[in-house]
Amino acid sequence: MPSEVAVISGKGGTGKTTVCAALGLIADEIVMADCDVDAPDLHILLNPSNRTANEFIGGKVAVVDYDLCTDCGLCEKACRFHAITGSKIDPIACEGCGVCEIVCPENAIQMVDRQSGNLFDSDTRVGRMAHAKLLPGEGNSGKLVTEVRKLASKIATDNGISTVLIDGSPGIGCPVIATVTGIKLGIIVTEPTLSGIHDMERVNELLAKFKIKATVIINKFDLNMENTEAIERYCKANDIEILGKIKFDHIMTDSMVAATTLPEFAPDHEISLLLRSMWNRVSEILAV
Repeated sequence: MPSEVAVISGKGGTGKTTVCAALGLIADEIVMADCDVDAPDLHILLNPSNRTANEFIGGKVAVVDYDLCTDCGLCEKACRFHAITGSKIDPIACEGCGVCEIVCPENAIQMVDRQSGNLFDSDTRVGRMAHAKLLPGEGNSGKLVTEVRKLASKIATDNGISTVLIDGSPGIGCPVIATVTGIKLGIIVTEPTLSGIHDMERVNELLAKFKIKATVIINKFDLNMENTEAIERYCKANDIEILGKIKFDHIMTDSMVAATTLPEFAPDHEISLLLRSMWNRVSEILAV
């Protein structure tokens, strides 16, 4: 089985995806996985070309056969999600529980598969990439994250690649839990703000519950040295290795505007060299 490394953050906007794409470019052989299926953006930097695209069936939705329906109203009374008005079912409000199908005396309601998103296997200049997109208003994103990880792991195994690098979603909810369960290493990208510190602590607690080794990258560390020092104290107290501290530099924005990673945009820049040093350390951790 390939080793899985997830780049995560407790909040959005810390630079997680930018760092993940850069590390993927630096790695010799890697399979990328974008597990932020609700709002994926790794594709913006890696510009994938799809090999395959498959529908993801995340659940069921109720469908009425109006030739059999007698408008008895039992389904509307039984629906706790208020998805039925008269005999009309709102597919967005329907949660697929199946109660209406059970109570219908005419067997006029059936639960049918519901497409919740799409799952992609793609080529990028970094290597193969598994990614997905949840359709608007759909749930079950944790299930789709699991499918992305399964696909990435299969691609890696089939091609003799030892590492899968995951771009996770922000927060600590179901998609993140599905992202980190069973991984070998978590890289938390944080920033020196009060919200950044708070959410870094939350995501570290999540990793600890799953007994996953955590490391930290402090992005834009020089914007608030007092908060950076607070992050360093927290990491020291909790035996968390700081992989590196990235200073604020407009070249990061310039590389994103160019829709490329920093190691491609400015390979000899000090931040590019720092990112290479970080990935070397990640490789050492994975080798243990």
